[in-house]
Amino acid sequence: MDDNQLEEIIRNLRHLEGRRYDEAAYFFVLEALDYSMFLLGKNRAQGEARHLSCDELLSGIRRYAKEEFGPMAPYTFKSWGVEGTEDFGELVFQMCEIGLLNRRDEDQPEAFEDAFDFEAAFAQTSSDSA
Repeated sequence: MDDNQLEEIIRNLRHLEGRRYDEAAYFFVLEALDYSMFLLGKNRAQGEARHLSCDELLSGIRRYAKEEFGPMAPYTFKSWGVEGTEDFGELVFQMCEIGLLNRRDEDQPEAFEDAFDFEAAFAQTSSDSA
């Protein structure tokens, strides 16, 4: 699928969902998914072996956000309408509903609830600035 098709799909999804989240939030989740799959070596796997658990995806989201935004991640997410990890779950499941992503029967949106605190997860520590 090319970028123009993906943009159109995301635009339509946002319209269906009342534009709760900025387009950038959807693209970030897709990028974080690719990033996570690469880190876990699942990018070359086939079928079920490619599937990420909620914990794997959230870990990748946190790591990717630290690299991309550093301590500004919470502010970036809030500007997109993402205020907690449950919003990442909502984004993922919206994309599953339209067939952009796949899910297993055991995958549940509740698994994304309160997985980590944005402020604490992205707070810069003295070792981060060294």
